[in-house]
Amino acid sequence: MSFQILLNLFLAFLWMFLSSNYSVSRFIIGYLLGLLTILALRRFFKNRLYIDRIWAIIKLAFLFIKELILANISVLILVLSPKLQLQPAFFKYNTELTQEWEITLLSNLITLTPGTVVVHVSDDSKSLFIHVIDSNDIDETIDSIRNSFEKAILEVSRT
Repeated sequence: MSFQILLNLFLAFLWMFLSSNYSVSRFIIGYLLGLLTILALRRFFKNRLYIDRIWAIIKLAFLFIKELILANISVLILVLSPKLQLQPAFFKYNTELTQEWEITLLSNLITLTPGTVVVHVSDDSKSLFIHVIDSNDIDETIDSIRNSFEKAILEVSRT
C-alpha cells in the first residue's frame, strides 16, 4: 500500500516537473493521472489498491457518525421519557477480529457510542464484555455490532 502511495506521488511530481508548471492545480492533475495509471496497472500489485482502503476508512467514519447520532437520539428519548423503563444488560460479544488495533478500535467505537460501554476484553482478545443501558433483545444488539462496526473494521484491515 505504501508503495502505491509513493508511486502516485512520484507520478504527480513527475507530471508537474515535465509540464514546467509548479502549481498546486498541476500537481492535482498529475496525482489524478497517476491514480488512473495505478488503476490501469492494478493487476500487477499484490495488495489491493490504497484508494480502496481509504474509501473503507471514510465509510467507517460516516458509519460511526450515523451510529453516534442515532444513539444520542435514543438516549435522549430514554432520559426525557416520564417513566424510566430501562432494561440494562451485560453480554459477551465474540469477535472475529484478531489484531490488537482492530479490537481496540472496535472497543472504542462501542464505548464512544452513548448507551454502551465495553467493560472488559478477555485475555485471549476473542471476547468483549459489553454493558448496554437499554436492550430489548441481546441477539439483535450483537447482530447490530457485528453487521456495522465489525464489518466496517474488517473492510479496512483485510487485504
